[in-house]
Parts: sequence; structure tokens; C-alpha cells
Amino acid sequence: MNMPRPDKPISKHPDQGASGGFTAAAAWAVLLILLCLVKGSVVFARDNTVTDHRGRTLVVETPFTRIISLYGAHTENLFYLGARDNTLGVSVNDTYPEAVKTKQRFSYHDDPEKFIAVKPDLVLIRPMIENGYPQFVRQLQSYGITVLSFQPATIADVYNYWLNLGILTGRQSAAKTLVARFQDAVREIQQATAQIPHRKKVYFQAIHTRMRTFTPGAMPIFALETAGGINVAADARASRNTNIAVYGKEQILAKADTIDVFLAQKGIMNPVSKADILEEPGFHIIKAVKNNQVYLIEESIVSRPVPRLYQGITAIGRLLYPEIFNSIQTEEDFL
Repeated sequence: MNMPRPDKPISKHPDQGASGGFTAAAAWAVLLILLCLVKGSVVFARDNTVTDHRGRTLVVETPFTRIISLYGAHTENLFYLGARDNTLGVSVNDTYPEAVKTKQRFSYHDDPEKFIAVKPDLVLIRPMIENGYPQFVRQLQSYGITVLSFQPATIADVYNYWLNLGILTGRQSAAKTLVARFQDAVREIQQATAQIPHRKKVYFQAIHTRMRTFTPGAMPIFALETAGGINVAADARASRNTNIAVYGKEQILAKADTIDVFLAQKGIMNPVSKADILEEPGFHIIKAVKNNQVYLIEESIVSRPVPRLYQGITAIGRLLYPEIFNSIQTEEDFL
């Protein structure tokens, strides 16, 4: 098995000459990666090619069947697509779906021998792991284990990420169905909210203690805007090339009179309470605080590239416009 390299195409079962270089046939296969069909907001590449966050291109000739996932979103998506039995292990922090309790736990802090012992053919990580623990990644690769990194930032990236997981697991049809159903559900919501005469203006908090919000186009903002809300922090700028943006207290208070709803994600990234927000010095002048329009929403349904993002959209929608969202399909109907 060839090892992933950020500067060269890779293949699960590459066609190579005696010298180890790619043959003309293999080179032609890689060239065809450039040929893709645009359908809606999703770019459908060749049915057996995948490119990860680091730009590593993989030609998948046969699906991976022994996978370790080191990120909860990867795990949730693998299970959703039907690859539960092909998932050998999951991250130590994974809690969803319930079936993850039956899986062996792994961490990038573990000795690589723990991974090697179960003979995975694919380890799925995210950029934070590769950036912080490059030696760990290189050690896995040195044993012939394919390591790929994914963490989509925008909704278009999410769609392509789902398709990539479908290719890697041999579940392209399930992945394409997921994308199509999600897009249809989003369009239905957008049609329902299109005629709202007075859209509510919302500040969406990412991290309370550091005064952070989300960048325009980030998944939580996509969820908010799909639900019919207006992001009052549309001028936020990314911090360190992430979807998190610095938005100081002065900037928030400058818009105090326009913030109809103060929304905060709650979870590992932002362990905040409603009281923390209500009692924050200076926040008493915010319109939403005055009117008790402060709400918390679980970060797992707004900040992860998983099908439950639909749940996040409808949850926000019910907070903003319950009269509209009571008639929209429930999460159970979609999921």
C-alpha cells in the first residue's frame, strides 16, 4: 500500500512500474481527476478519487474496510452511511451515535503500536491532529497505513466531504442520496422563510470567555441564515485561518440595539451558561438580554459537518420563528 504524501497522488492499490514510479496508465488516471461535473453547489469528481485537506489525492480502487476514526464527525458520518461494521475504532471523545460504545477507543496520544496491532487500512483524522502531531501521522504512514485529513469549513465543502467518505467506503450511492436529501431539505426551509417580513438579527457566539463568533460562511452561520436569521457579525474576520472570528465586547455592544436574539453554542468548545451571558459586564444594554432572548444550542448540531446539522437549522428556526417551523419536517423525518 502506497503511503499518503501531500505533494503526490496516491492510490490504495497503485499501478506502478519496477522503479516504483507511476505508469502512464496511472498518470492518466490521476489526470482524469481534473474532469468533474458541477451539479448544484456540489462538485462531483471521478467516482473513485478523493482529495483531502492537505491536497493528497487518492485513487480508491477498492473500498477501505478497516477504518479508525479520530474525529467525532468522521465517526458519525461513517455510521450514517452504513460503514459501522467497517469502523474498527473511534476517538476517545466520541459519544454519538449510541453504537460507538461498542467500538475500541483510540487517540493520537496513543503509541502507534496500538493502531498497528488491529491492522487498519485507513485512519481518518482532522487538520488539528496533523498540525500538532506530525510525527504520529508519519509513523502510521511508515507502516503502510493510509492517513487522510478532513474538516470542511463551508456547506459546499461538507457536501464534497460526504461524497469523499462515500468513495472511501464504497458507499457512493448512500453519500449522493444524503447530499441530495439535505439540499432538498434546505431548499424547503429557505422557501418557508423567504416571505418573513422582518427577519431577526442574531449574534451567534462561538466562545464566550474569549469573545469569539463565527466567520461568514461557517456552518453555524449557514444554519442561522438558512433558518431565516440575519448574522449581525457579518463583518467578523477569521482568526488563524479557522472558522472562528475575534469579535470583541466593544464590537458586540456597538450593535447592542440591533441584536434581537443572542445565540450561543454550548459544548466542549464553549462551556457557557445562560447566566454567564446575562451577567457579563456591559451585556445588560444588549436588546436580546433586556428582552430575555438569549438561547443556547448544542455545538454538536451546528458546528459539525454531519447530517444532524439539519437538526441545528430547525432548532434555530423554532427559536426564531416557531410559527413557521412547527410545520416543517422534524429531524426524525429527515435523519
